[in-house]
Amino acid sequence: MIQSTIQSTIQSTIQSTRSLLAAALLLPAALHAQQAFDRTRPPALGAAPALTVPVVKSARLQNGAAIKVVEQRELPLIHVTLQLAGGGRLDRDLPGLASFVATMVREGAGARDANSLQAELAFLGASLSTGTDWDNTSITLRVSKRNLSAALDLMADVVLRPTFRAADIRQQRDLRLASLLQQMDQPRALAQLAFNQALFPAGHPYNRSLGGDSASTTKLDSATVRAFHSGAYRPMRATFTVVGDITDAEARTQLQRRFGNWTMSGAERTPAPVLVNAVRTPARRVLLVDKPGAAQSVIIMGVPGIERTTPDYASVMVMNTILGGSFSSRLMTNLRETKGYTYGVSSSFQWRPLPGAWIASSDVRTNVTDSSLVEFFKELNALRNAEVGADELARAKAYLGLAVPGDLESTAQIAGQITSLAAFNLPLTYLQEFVAAIDKVTVAEVQRTARRLIPVDNATIVIVGDLSKIRAGIEALNLGPISVLNVAELTK
Repeated sequence: MIQSTIQSTIQSTIQSTRSLLAAALLLPAALHAQQAFDRTRPPALGAAPALTVPVVKSARLQNGAAIKVVEQRELPLIHVTLQLAGGGRLDRDLPGLASFVATMVREGAGARDANSLQAELAFLGASLSTGTDWDNTSITLRVSKRNLSAALDLMADVVLRPTFRAADIRQQRDLRLASLLQQMDQPRALAQLAFNQALFPAGHPYNRSLGGDSASTTKLDSATVRAFHSGAYRPMRATFTVVGDITDAEARTQLQRRFGNWTMSGAERTPAPVLVNAVRTPARRVLLVDKPGAAQSVIIMGVPGIERTTPDYASVMVMNTILGGSFSSRLMTNLRETKGYTYGVSSSFQWRPLPGAWIASSDVRTNVTDSSLVEFFKELNALRNAEVGADELARAKAYLGLAVPGDLESTAQIAGQITSLAAFNLPLTYLQEFVAAIDKVTVAEVQRTARRLIPVDNATIVIVGDLSKIRAGIEALNLGPISVLNVAELTK
């Protein structure tokens, strides 16, 4: 037996030695193959697979509220978003009213005060948030499937039965007044206010801040808040978007049980008429706001924007991605990477049902304010006057098109895509059309779009900074007539 064991061990050792010798003989070939691989070039990418979007099932409650449901079974989670059409455009003569009411509905509802409401949500592992933009008010609930019923009870109280206690309203009103006072010391907030007021004159909804001003805030009381709630929170304006581990039948049953008896009461709150159009100036103009001692200058420049439903939407997005819509954009490469003037710079279109603006902006060091303006216009002119390269175009198209699937990963992202597209009466399947349209954008279309939409000679330019240090340099650029704005007038 001992002899047999010894022979077995010898045979095993011989086999291991042979394996090692074979590996040693093959090693030079393997090293040569590695050396032949060109690591200076990224591997070639194959064609992107066709985009598939989730199926959206639609229904309505008996009172007219719309329901959109997407089943996503990967995790036992459910995301519910209620959108109420109207938003800040319902403010009328009290700027900030819609956003204030959206804050107040979560400050006490049903038999609960704000603390009790948050404690119950925390016990359920749920989160509930509210917010308002110019066109919609949103109430969003995120919860596990097993706690959906209890969490929807809380959501229904927030939407239908807010308490609006006078003491809570006074507290939130004082907090908002303090926030508005803080804005007077924030250069970015001042620049945005000045830009909006310059581009959108009185009578246009975007002329005023979504959060209101001190004069309108002091007028907020229980009666005003209650009247707005009954006139604006109405089932015919409501759309529920439900995404997660749930069927459309289950979602409809759950929502009908809690919101089926929701009825309209009081006078309906309607948007104020739009009395004026955005200002398209024939020539450049420069608006300065003094911020003594500021270490940076805030630059915002732009022009009135366009309709989101424009047939050129894909080429517009590709063009703006090249200019300032990505981290590798021309503006970012120039002002941040090459010059070191700023931490960040960007350009974007404000897509709204009522068109917003095209804006380019950055916070730059005080001592390079004038130099930054030179580089801004250098890049604007370059995009207008010369065709982009094929590689740059391909990179921008890939940035946009390949990012779309990533925007449909989570329940919140799917719900967000559905609600944002719905604002323009577009279905979720539009994303497939968008990806296909991006692929067809040409160099010539990018240049044509830039020449049509990117301002050079008619931009409104707002700069907030220390005028004692930056004004002379700005004047030397001869960009256009210069006006100095008063901070108190902007924030009154």
